[in-house]
Amino acid sequence: MARRLFPGAWLRKPHYAQVRFSYMRMKYLFISWLVVFIGSWVTYVQYSTYTELCRGHDCRKIICDKYKTGIIDGSACSSLCAKETLYFGKCLSTKPNSQMYLGIWGNLQGVIKCHMEEAARLDFGTDPEPRKEIVLFDKPTRGTTVEKFKEMVYSLFKAKLGEQGNLSELVNLILSFADGNKDGRVSLPEAKSAWALLQLDEFLLMVMLQDKEHTPKLLGFCGNLYVTERVEYTSLYGINLPWIIELFIPSGFRRSMDQWFTPSWPRKAKIAIGLLEFVEDIFHGPYGNFLMCDTSAKNLGYNDKYDLKMMDMRKIVPEMNLKEMIKDRQCESDLDCIYGADCRTLCDQNKMRCTTEVIQPNLAKACQLLKDYLLRGAPSDIHEELEKQLYLCIALKVTANQMEMEHSLILNNLKTLLWKKISHTNDS
Repeated sequence: MARRLFPGAWLRKPHYAQVRFSYMRMKYLFISWLVVFIGSWVTYVQYSTYTELCRGHDCRKIICDKYKTGIIDGSACSSLCAKETLYFGKCLSTKPNSQMYLGIWGNLQGVIKCHMEEAARLDFGTDPEPRKEIVLFDKPTRGTTVEKFKEMVYSLFKAKLGEQGNLSELVNLILSFADGNKDGRVSLPEAKSAWALLQLDEFLLMVMLQDKEHTPKLLGFCGNLYVTERVEYTSLYGINLPWIIELFIPSGFRRSMDQWFTPSWPRKAKIAIGLLEFVEDIFHGPYGNFLMCDTSAKNLGYNDKYDLKMMDMRKIVPEMNLKEMIKDRQCESDLDCIYGADCRTLCDQNKMRCTTEVIQPNLAKACQLLKDYLLRGAPSDIHEELEKQLYLCIALKVTANQMEMEHSLILNNLKTLLWKKISHTNDS
């Protein structure tokens, strides 16, 4: 009856369904195209970033070409270039000129570090000084005696570390390490490798602190490439997420989320004691004072026994060296007087030059990093005292009267407080 009254009604529903089907098909085709486009873009960006940052093949080629022509030598050269038992694994590089890879050397697991450019200049920001023409492995020259090479190394240390009474001991330590094949003498190719490595503050500090618990062991070198022991956990806390996800996570929520992925509190306390001990090692140590200019969690790691290990020491620089580099730096505000993330001096508005005294000591920066790390989950019976000591520590200033006495007092108070709480546990 309805069809006779409305002869077109029965045609409308199929027509509507057909239009709806076409719309749904177009919608799914568009979504599919969008997913493919975004996926392709992400893949392209990831590949471009990887090829820019991860240049291990180039590094290996440069090093091995120099080794095969007899220009450089070292304890890792044969394994890297001839026997091919030293392999590059996962890329960990964050800068194109500072290559870092997980590696395997025979039965050992390690971290391979290779510097692609000259590291003689500190980078202070957006107005870089002209770079020197890069000439790899040009010193020492042929005909240089061992005594002359020792003088070169001594002069370099004096410029970097200042006048220290035991620099001769450090020179002998370097020569012992430079003797890669342990034949009792340093050849010219070995000396060229050692000289290139000594331009890197991280390598120099690692040699100086090889007997310290919190410095990864040096396993070998070739040219300006060196291999260190591998550390199981490569960040103080947090979890690694794909960069595309990182873009959509608010920084405040990210900091809170990082604190969820940490060891138990007693183990965190042991790791923190390790960091305090490392600060102690480089504070007016036997070869002068070193400044920690990037105390971020990603530069610290720990092993399966929860002993702290320094993952990246490239931004730990000799105090004398930093002062020399920054003293004539032009500035308009204090923001122009920053090296790394944490080494800050003041801008003298009268002279429009940076002053040379760093504002915060290493201990204050370490405590700033440890504050949330230690207070989250801290036992109630020490929480208040721990918080008090951490805030006293953060307030330390280099220019304060009796700073060294306060530094030692606060450092010992923190270590004692933490150690007493965990000394009776298995984590100690």
